[in-house]
Amino acid sequence: MTPPVITDLHPSPPIVSSGLTLSIVIPVYNEVESLPLLLDKISTVLTAHDLTYEIICVDDGSTDGTTDLLTRLARCRHDLKAVILRRNYGQTPAMAAGFNYATGQVIITLDGDLQNDPEDIPRLLTALESGYDLVSGWRKHRQDDKLTRLLPSKIANNLIGKVTGVKLHDYGCSLKAYRSELIADMNLYGELHRFLPALAYIEGAKITEIQVNHHARRFGKSKYGLGRTIRVMMDLLTVFFIKKFLTRPMHIFGSTGLIAATSGIVIGGYLTYLKLGLGQNIGNRPLLILSVLFFLTGVQLFCFGLLAEVMMRTYHESQNRPIYRVRNVISHGSTN
Repeated sequence: MTPPVITDLHPSPPIVSSGLTLSIVIPVYNEVESLPLLLDKISTVLTAHDLTYEIICVDDGSTDGTTDLLTRLARCRHDLKAVILRRNYGQTPAMAAGFNYATGQVIITLDGDLQNDPEDIPRLLTALESGYDLVSGWRKHRQDDKLTRLLPSKIANNLIGKVTGVKLHDYGCSLKAYRSELIADMNLYGELHRFLPALAYIEGAKITEIQVNHHARRFGKSKYGLGRTIRVMMDLLTVFFIKKFLTRPMHIFGSTGLIAATSGIVIGGYLTYLKLGLGQNIGNRPLLILSVLFFLTGVQLFCFGLLAEVMMRTYHESQNRPIYRVRNVISHGSTN
């Protein structure tokens, strides 16, 4: 599934609903220099478009004075809500905290380092109002180091697109717009914030992406490095499993276990023929160990599948969580 791309970087002034309530969620970590400039820029842009909004800054255990600054700003600004976490948990938990405190009909996320441009927010809303549930930014002209940031990002984007089936140019762009009801259906953990489009697609969301501006970093240094690659790969496996087998784990565990157990039985039957039919000694044959290993592994995988089925049923039934999502109900006389 390849979402359509809106490529016009300089469209005419967008038309957005004046009554639309926005929640701007910004995870911050050691951004004391950029934070005041970012807040003023967001306020200027949204006020100019006559939008009702709130800004939620989640301080993820900053140590450079960001916490004190954010606290002072929140006490004097009517549009700012500061969420101070007890320690540094990472971007995904910080973003999840921002989602939990957001009250808007639409949620916008962006980084706190001034590399994302608040001027793009009205354009995200215009795309969202075209009937989409999630609009993702694409930093086509990205201002980052080619070796440590751009190359790994390009490889990751291609791999994530192939595994999840949702092909976006830029999964790592934090600048995104979500309908609030979409966020309510998703739980975040690990490093899953970058996989939100794929998780949204699993929930049946309509997704698009638009080209957005990207600026060089003005203050401090990037918090991201090559060390995140392994964590991203592990979370990618999680997303793949959720997409394919969340409601039917027995299909993967059971089928794999059946193949392994059958292989063990076939090898065991062959060894039995050698022993009883031909009178050969099989006690020192590696195939005997392999046969037992395959059979026991198959039984274990089959049992894992049964346990996973019980857990999934408990998960859905205990939360009264449906296994489907309804976009609309149309009947005779409906107007929408």
